[in-house]
Amino acid sequence: MDSNHLHHLLSKMTREEKVGQMVQLAGEFYKEEDSENTGPMHEMNLSPEKMTTIGSVLGISGAQTLIDIQKEHLAKSRLGIPLLFMADVIHGYRTIFPIPLGIASTWDPDLAEESAILSAKEAAVSGLHVTFAPMVDLVRDARWGRVIESTGEDSYLNQLYARAFVRGYQGKDLVNNKLSVAACIKHFAGYGAPVAGREYNTVELSERTLREMYLPAYQAGIDEGSKLVMTAFNSLDGVPATANKPLMRDILRKEFGFQGVLISDWASVGEMIPHGVAANLKQAAELAIKAGVDIEMMTGGYLNYLHDLIEEGEISEALLDEAVWRILTLKNELGLFEDPYRGANSKEEKTIVFSLEHREKARKIAEESMVLLKNEKQVLPLNNQQKIALFVPEEQSRDVLGAWSWKGQQKESVSVYEGLLQHVSKESIMLKTYSTLKNENQNDWLTDVETVDVVIIVGGESSYMSGEGASRSNLKLPAEQIQLIKKLRTIAKPISLILFNGRPLDLTDIIQDVDSMIEAWFPGTEAGSAVANLLFGLKNPSGKLTMSFPRAVGQVPLYYNQDSTGRPLTPYNQEDKYLSRYLDVENSPLFPFGFGLSYTQFKYSPMQVTVAESKDEVTIEVTITNNGNLSGTEIVQLYVRDKVGEVVRPVKELKRFKKVFLEPDQSVKVLFHLQEQDFEYVHQDLSVSVEAGEFDLMVGSNSEELEIETIYLDFQKK
Repeated sequence: MDSNHLHHLLSKMTREEKVGQMVQLAGEFYKEEDSENTGPMHEMNLSPEKMTTIGSVLGISGAQTLIDIQKEHLAKSRLGIPLLFMADVIHGYRTIFPIPLGIASTWDPDLAEESAILSAKEAAVSGLHVTFAPMVDLVRDARWGRVIESTGEDSYLNQLYARAFVRGYQGKDLVNNKLSVAACIKHFAGYGAPVAGREYNTVELSERTLREMYLPAYQAGIDEGSKLVMTAFNSLDGVPATANKPLMRDILRKEFGFQGVLISDWASVGEMIPHGVAANLKQAAELAIKAGVDIEMMTGGYLNYLHDLIEEGEISEALLDEAVWRILTLKNELGLFEDPYRGANSKEEKTIVFSLEHREKARKIAEESMVLLKNEKQVLPLNNQQKIALFVPEEQSRDVLGAWSWKGQQKESVSVYEGLLQHVSKESIMLKTYSTLKNENQNDWLTDVETVDVVIIVGGESSYMSGEGASRSNLKLPAEQIQLIKKLRTIAKPISLILFNGRPLDLTDIIQDVDSMIEAWFPGTEAGSAVANLLFGLKNPSGKLTMSFPRAVGQVPLYYNQDSTGRPLTPYNQEDKYLSRYLDVENSPLFPFGFGLSYTQFKYSPMQVTVAESKDEVTIEVTITNNGNLSGTEIVQLYVRDKVGEVVRPVKELKRFKKVFLEPDQSVKVLFHLQEQDFEYVHQDLSVSVEAGEFDLMVGSNSEELEIETIYLDFQKK
C-alpha cells in the first residue's frame, strides 16, 4: 500500500479505532471465551466491539492458530486492518540457541546474525511478525538476572551485536522475505544498570556516562533499521522511561532519528502509579502518549482514557494520529495489508521448525560460545578409552535452555550424558545424580569413583536462577555443588566442571578444587552434543568472556573499562593501604573480560605501530603463531587508553578484535586500523572530540594480558 492509501486509511478511522491500534493484548484474550478469559476482559473494560479495533497481540503462536485469529479479526474489523503478532523470540523459537551472553562469547557477530535468521524463520512460519529482541542493554552487574539476555559489559561489542541481530531478524527485504520478522531494540534506556543489581530498580547514571557507554548500542540497532523500540521499566533521572519525554522525544526521535514504533514493556504504563509519578491510570496514559509511546502493552490506560483526555483538552488528536501512523506504517512494511497471514504456513511449519539443519547450526554456535576457564595438567581433551564418573543434577538433566526459551522444550534438548554417549559406551560412564548420593554411603560412592579415570561434574544454575526477576545477592554455586566438589577433591582423580548458567559466577570457593572448567552458559537445544565435542577435542574451545567474573560479589559492578582513579593500585604499591582497593580481595576479576583458554598455545610477536603521514590513521600489526599441537582459533584484542583527557578516561577500551584460525606451527599477521573517531569521547559539555596527547595501544589475548606501546597523536595536524 502506498503512502497515499495509508493516509486515506488513517483519515477514515474513528477515534475508537485509532485507540484500538495503540493497544496490545496478550494471547489469552484470543482463546475461546471461558472462565479464564472473562477476568482479564473485565479488568481492562474490554467489550466485543473494542476487541474488533485492537492492533496487536503478544505471546501466542502456531501458524494455523494465528491464521484463524487473523481471519476472524478481519471479518469483524470495519476497515479490515490486520493484527500484528509479537512475541519474545530471544535466542531461538523452538530450536534454542545459546543465551545472548553465550552467543556474545563467540566474538563473532556473523554467528549472532545467523542465529537470528534461523530464529526468525521458525517464528515467521509459525505466524509471528515481530520479536521483542535484541536486548542491547549494557550490563556491569552480574547480580542482575537479565545479564543472560545481554551481550556483555562492552559498548563497542554491544554495538556490533545489536546491528547483527537486527540484520538477522529483519533481513534485507522485510516486505518480500516472508520468513523474516521485525526487530525491537530494548530496553530504552539504561535498563541494565539497576542500583544494587536488583530487577526493576532505579537507575542512576550521569548523562555523560549514559551517552558514552549505554546509548551507543541502542543507536547502532536503530541505525541498522530496527522497526521497533521498547521502553524500559526503570526510572532514569527520576522519571520512568515510559513517561520520559526528553529521553523518548528528544534523544530517541530527534537525535537518533527513530521513525518506527515505540512500545511499552509489559504493564509499564500502569507501573507509573507505584513509581509515584501518576496518581491513576488515566494520568499514566497521558504521560505515556506525551512521551511518545505508540503501543501500550497490557494495562488499558490508552483503551479507557485517551478518548476522555482528548475531550478534556489534555492531549490532542494529533498525538493519536502520529502514533497510529507509525503502527500502520509498520504493518505496511511487513506487507500485511496485501497478505495479512504473511509467512504463516502450517505445512512448512512442520519442516522448518526444529529442523535438523537448525539444530546442527545451534550445536555449532554452542560449541563456539563455550569458554575454557581452566585446564591444568591438560586434563582436557579426554580420550574415548577413559572411564568417566559423571555427576549431574538429574539422570537426564535437560535444563540447558535457559530463560526466554519460550517454545523450546526441555525434553527435546540433549543432555550431557547423551552427548557423552555419542563418543563412548554406557559401560564407560558411571552416572551419579545429586539426589541419589544423599541415599548412598559417602565412602561407598567415593570408593566407586576411585575406579574411574576422570570425574565430570555438571553444575551451575537452574534456568529459574537467571533471567527476568532473578536477581541474586549471592553469586556462588549452590551449596550442594560446592560440597560435592570438595568431597571429590579428596580422591586423586582429575575433575572437570561443566557450568550451565546465565551470568558470571563467583567461583573462588572451588577454583582450586577442579582441574578443568568449561563455561557452557545455557547452550540451548544441542547442549550435550556441543559439550561432549569440546570434552573429547572434536572442537577446540575458542570462546572468550564478554563479562568479567568476580572473585567476590562485593566487587560488583565489575568491568574491565573502569575509570582511572587518583589513587590507583599498581604492581609497585601493593603494600599501601590508602589506595583504591579492597583489604580482603584483589581488585582484579577472577576471570577478566576477553578471557578464554584453548587446547593449544598462541604466541604474540611484538606489535608494530605506524602512524600515517596524513595523521588520520594508525595501523597496528602483530603476528600470531600457534605453538601447540592442535589447530585452534584465537581472538586477538586491541585496546586503547587515552592517558590525559578533559574528563577521566577508562584504563582501557576495546577498539578492535579479530578471530583467526591457525594450524599447528602456522603464523598469521593481524592488522588493525584506527581512525580519529576511534579515539573520540564524550566531554563534560556532551560534545564529542579528542585532544592531542599520549595514547596506550594494547594488544593481547584478553583485557589483562596485554603488550603496551605508547604513542603521541595529534589528529588536528593533518
